[in-house]
Amino acid sequence: MLIKKMFKIIRLLPFTFFLIMSVVHSYETSFDAWLSDFKKKAIETGISKAVVNDVMSGVKFLPKVIEYDRYQPEFYEDTFTYIKKRTSKKKLKEGLTLYKKEKKIIDKVETEFQVEKELLLALMGIETNFGKYLGKMDIISSLATLSYDKRRSEFFTKELLILLSLVDKKVIEKDILYGSWAGAFGNFQFMPRTIRNYAIDYNDNKTIELKKTEDSFASAANYLKKIGWKKNQPCFLKIRLNDNIPSKYLNSSARNIKNKKKVKFFRNYIYNFEKLKIENNLKVAIIIPDKDIIPGSNNTSPAYMVFENYEKILNWNRSLRFALAVCKLKDDFKNEI
Repeated sequence: MLIKKMFKIIRLLPFTFFLIMSVVHSYETSFDAWLSDFKKKAIETGISKAVVNDVMSGVKFLPKVIEYDRYQPEFYEDTFTYIKKRTSKKKLKEGLTLYKKEKKIIDKVETEFQVEKELLLALMGIETNFGKYLGKMDIISSLATLSYDKRRSEFFTKELLILLSLVDKKVIEKDILYGSWAGAFGNFQFMPRTIRNYAIDYNDNKTIELKKTEDSFASAANYLKKIGWKKNQPCFLKIRLNDNIPSKYLNSSARNIKNKKKVKFFRNYIYNFEKLKIENNLKVAIIIPDKDIIPGSNNTSPAYMVFENYEKILNWNRSLRFALAVCKLKDDFKNEI
C-alpha cells in the first residue's frame, strides 16, 4: 500500500514542478507589467525619466520581502516576550556606551529639540541596535515588491514615489539605499515620507546622512518634536484591572486608541487605584495588547494606562508592543544616565 502511494506521488512530481514553475513565471511576468506601468506613473508625477530609468533599472521582485511582511514579531509575540527581547541589560549597556562616546552631540540635540536623549537612545536601540543592524536589503526592490503586493499597495507605492523624488532632487543618493525589508533606512529606520518631512542636515555639510550620529539623532528629534512629543511627560503605566471594567474601554488595536478619559474616571476599574502616583486630570486610555494576537481572548492582563506621549510613538510604528518597549527602554536609560 505504501509503495503504491509512493509511485502515485512520484508520478505527480513532474506535474507539480510544472505547476510551480508556471505560477512563478506568471508572478514574474505580472510584476514586469506592474513595473512598466509604475515607471510611466512616476514620470507623470514629474520625476525625471532619466532618474526613473536609472533607479528602477535593477529592480527585482523579492519573495522574501512578502514572507517578512506576513510574519512580523508584532503579529505573534506576546507582550512580555516582545519587551524582554528588546530591553535587555546588554542593549542598555550598549546604549550607554554609545552615549558616552557621542555625549556632546546627543546632549546638544536634546537641548535644542526638547526631546529626551533617553528616548532617542531607546528608539535607535530597538530599531537598529545602535546602528549595528541597518539592514542590507535593496530598498528600491523592497518597496517595489510591497507596492506590487496587494496587502498595502497604495501605501508602499506612495513611499516609492517619494523616494524616487528624493533621488531626483538630490536629497539622497541612490547608491546608499540599503536598509530594511520594508524600505526603512538609517540609524532610526526612516521611511521615505519621514525623510522628506523631517530629515535634516544638522551638521551643514550639504548632505543628509542618516547613518551618521549628527544627522540621524537630530532628524529623529525633529520628527518627535514636530508630531507633538512632550518632554518629561509620562508614556505608560502598567496596571491591574478589576473584572468589572466595560469592554468598550479596552483597546487592543494600535490603529485607533478610543475612549480616552481622565485618570480619575477609571478609579473603580483599577486595582489599588489610590496607589497610582499620577495626576488625576490627565487624559488616558487603557490597552490590553495581547488580545489582538489571541483571537477571541477575554484576557485583561497585561494591561496598561497609556498617555499622550505613548500615542506619539505609535505614529513612529503602529504597534502597541513596539511603543511599550520603547517607553520601557527609555525609562531604563533614565535610571542609568
